[in-house]
This record gives sequence, C-alpha cells and structure tokens, in this order.
Amino acid sequence: MRWDFVGFTLRMVLPQLDSTQVALLRPRLVRLGYRMLGSVAEAEDAVQEALLRYQRVDAEVDNPEAFLSRTVTRVCLDALKSARRKRETYVGPWLPEPIFDAHETVSDDVTLTLMLALERLSPLERAAFLLHDVFGVGLDEVASTLEREPAACRKLATRAREHVREARPRYEVSAERGAELAHAFYVASRAGDLSALRQLLAEDVIVYSDGGGKRSAATKPVLGSSRVERFYLGLARKADYQPARCYEPAQIDGLPGFITIGPDGATQTTAIAIEDDKIVAIYMVRNPDKLQRVQLPGAYS
Repeated sequence: MRWDFVGFTLRMVLPQLDSTQVALLRPRLVRLGYRMLGSVAEAEDAVQEALLRYQRVDAEVDNPEAFLSRTVTRVCLDALKSARRKRETYVGPWLPEPIFDAHETVSDDVTLTLMLALERLSPLERAAFLLHDVFGVGLDEVASTLEREPAACRKLATRAREHVREARPRYEVSAERGAELAHAFYVASRAGDLSALRQLLAEDVIVYSDGGGKRSAATKPVLGSSRVERFYLGLARKADYQPARCYEPAQIDGLPGFITIGPDGATQTTAIAIEDDKIVAIYMVRNPDKLQRVQLPGAYS
C-alpha cells in the first residue's frame, strides 16, 4: 500500500520525529495535498516528493513539519499548472475524487461544494485560503511558503474567502436527515418517480455528472428541476440504471450520499447538497479512474 511506503519513508528520513509525531504529520500533509489537487493519488505523490526533497537537504531542519508543509504546497502549486491544462480538455464536468468520512487523511470541514468553489480560485489564492483558513497556518508562515509578503498573502486569503463564502451551507443538516433525503432520492431517481423527485428537488437544482469520457455521463451540468426530472426519468428507463447490485449510504466529502454498483458492475458515487430541506445539487462520479479506492463488502460476489 502507498500509505505503508510513505509511513516507512517518514520513519527513515525523519529520525528526529517519534511515532506519535509521524502519525499526526502524515494525514495533515495528504489532507493539504488533496485539498489543493482534488486527488488522493496526486496528494500522496506530492507528499513523497516533499519527503525526498527533505532527505536531500544538507542543513539541519529546525521544524520538519513546517518544511514539509511548505514543500507539499509548492509541489502542488506546480502540479496545478498542468492540472488546469488537463481540465481544459476534460470530457464533461470535472469533480474531485470522492473521499469518505472514514478516510482519516481528509477529515475536516471542507465539503465537496467548497472544493468546487476552490477550483475557481487562482492557485495562490487557493493555497493562501487553505493554509490560513483551513489549516490554521499563520500569515508569516504562509508568506514564507508562497514567497510573498504577509500583506499580499492576507489579500489573497481575503479574496479567496469572499469567493467561497457562498459555497458554505447556510444551515447544518443533521446526518440522519441527510441520509434520509439521500436514500429517498436514490429510490425516486432509480424508479423515475417524478412525483417523489418534485418533492425532493429545489427549483434551481443542478446535476454534475463526471464520467471523464470513460463512462456515460452528461457532458454539461443539468440545471433546473424540470430538466433534472427528465434527466433521471431517462436514466431510469435504461437497463444499466436499474436498481443497483450493491448500495451503501456514505458521507462523501462532507455531503450525504451513497455508493452503488450497477448491474453492469460499474461503480458510482452520488453526493447531494441540501438547503431548506431541498436538494440543490447532485454530484455523480462515474469516472473509474477516480473510483479505484472505493470498496464495498460483497460488492463483487
């Protein structure tokens, strides 16, 4: 497993850290990388690159955690340049790799909705916001990481904060209510039950379907309750969208949802955003490259 290798590397190249410090450091670095890049695999690569760079440093490092956080951020900033070029040619809407609450490396208050808001920021704004607002890094350290003046980093974080403010939920939805709405949506969408869907969907609901050109998916977001209802009615009539072979409720990047294995064996994650007890956004990931880490007990038996 990649994690075992990264953990082994940490123990080898950071002998001054005890096992407790290592256990605390590793999840934070990958969390940072994932929130920057939207991919656990790419985040792990960024962490590994940071470890290799640390290993090559001749001088003694006073604060290994700060050094590694700075290095992971800089590696991610470089990676974002190529990532943005790739997304310009990506087939259909791009969604981050789905991550579940049980995944210890990314547990924080950044939801999938906020991740998409971060996509609209410049790389420096994104880094400043994540480091300062999400990970609690002081402005002087942010400035050192981004190689900018503290005042400039404050402006970056402020602009980013203004952009993402609207993405934060206006009120909290209990886990129980979220799970209830997610299951009701699953049943209604699979059955093509228009009456039930109308009770669940907000007027301005939007659907993002990420197939990456490798699985069937809508190539543009579907906006508005009437269009979304027709979209799911059409899916319900297709053989590969009949009741799933395997269904499991899940919290996906902080949002209620579910994982399914279709009759054709295809894995899909679906997350929903809720406001005023209505579903305002639906995020479907079907790209198999982003679902390799999804494992359901008995799904393939």
